[in-house]
Amino acid sequence: MRRTNYVDAGHSFSFVYALIGIASSTASALLSTSSPAWQQNEAAAPTKTKFGPLADSDRIFTNLYGRHDWGIKGAMARGDWYKTKEIVEKGHEWIVNEIKTSGLRGRGGAGFPSGLKWSFMNKPDDGRPKYLVINADEGEPGTCKDREILRHDPHKLIEGCLVAGRAMGARAAYIYVRGEFYNETTNLQVAIKEAYAKGFLGKDACQSGYDFDVFVHRGAGAYICGEETALIESLEGKQGKPR
Repeated sequence: MRRTNYVDAGHSFSFVYALIGIASSTASALLSTSSPAWQQNEAAAPTKTKFGPLADSDRIFTNLYGRHDWGIKGAMARGDWYKTKEIVEKGHEWIVNEIKTSGLRGRGGAGFPSGLKWSFMNKPDDGRPKYLVINADEGEPGTCKDREILRHDPHKLIEGCLVAGRAMGARAAYIYVRGEFYNETTNLQVAIKEAYAKGFLGKDACQSGYDFDVFVHRGAGAYICGEETALIESLEGKQGKPR
């Protein structure tokens, strides 16, 4: 509620006229300096919220709100699959060092450095195959970030699988999706099919000389399979229980 201050000018009418004159000559100044906060906020342009040093043009996921084409044509127009071949050809050491230099960390409570974790996988080959497992179960109540990526920006995820798989020496990626995410899984599967048709996946992926496949596995709605070891047990056809 705005407060109005009244002046008692009962001594003479001339005093009242003087006050009126002063008020009229300074009205614009008073309005510009003493206007309510809501008026000032309306006049000023809103400040865009920023998170960290990245510019708005550096956003990784550019279609989370589904305003654009999520298929391969729209994805490539937004920069997906651009120079992926060159990145894969640079080899695992270069990719891992780039991730380390970037400072990328996991989104969990520990914030473990991603580059360091990737380097653990690329030990000398002992003959056993290596696989990249993507946890897209997202069974935590109220969480809805992974589903937007699967539904609106699937090619960004698939391209990332190829790059991460090359860094780790993995020959295939398994994306474990929450069973209730029907539409999201459908879009993801279509995007994978498009990537295979373009030669971005499979044998000689992106014409880089590296073979890499991507598979989708739907869960059955078990909350515990969001835990990584239980997820792997379920992926192997066993009962989803932590190891």
